[in-house]
Amino acid sequence: MSDKSIQKYTDIEIIQQVLAGNTAVFEIIIRRYNPYLYKVGRSYGFNHQDTEDLMQETFINSYVNLKQFAERSSFKTWLIRIMLNQCYRNAHKFNYLKELPADILPDNSSLMFLPNHSYTNDAVISKEFNKVVEACLQQLPQEYRTTFTLRELTGLSVAETAEAMNTTASNVKVRLNRAKAMLRKEIEKTYSTEDIYEFNLVCCDRIVNGVMKRIDELGNKYLHT
Repeated sequence: MSDKSIQKYTDIEIIQQVLAGNTAVFEIIIRRYNPYLYKVGRSYGFNHQDTEDLMQETFINSYVNLKQFAERSSFKTWLIRIMLNQCYRNAHKFNYLKELPADILPDNSSLMFLPNHSYTNDAVISKEFNKVVEACLQQLPQEYRTTFTLRELTGLSVAETAEAMNTTASNVKVRLNRAKAMLRKEIEKTYSTEDIYEFNLVCCDRIVNGVMKRIDELGNKYLHT
């Protein structure tokens, strides 16, 4: 599927088509939001494979509950909130993390802080630097890491981040400022938000194929009940 096809329709238009029975266009949703969900899963401390599994479950969950989507918030925020809740449940179940954000509840369901200099011409240096950034992010407490990821890496607004994390806008601002302060000592260069927790095309195709296969098995029964 081409980039033009992915950008052609709005989320609401795609949702309306899916609810009308054209489930094939759900692929656009998957490709559009794969990179965002991947960043969320990795920022939560899950490895690549576990993150992919959580992404698939998130997309299936959103498909099954698509009729429940209320347009009071953006679909992107709604989908990320589902992913956050998936991360919370799995982290709690398997005790992957020592520290969990208290205000992400399982059942209630440019932004760069550094100037954009041209330090990333050397691809090797850029990749190595991004690894440093990722390592630094993993050292932050979970609530700061999640806030930073949603604001800086996925581009959610303060209001959208607050809604996704079930907290206040002022709390988001405080956490983001503290996260930046923690990182600023070690990060003195710019970085690419696209490369941090990078989710490449091969992985994207794998997620698309896995989710669409599950959707074909589920059929339309969840869309009309």
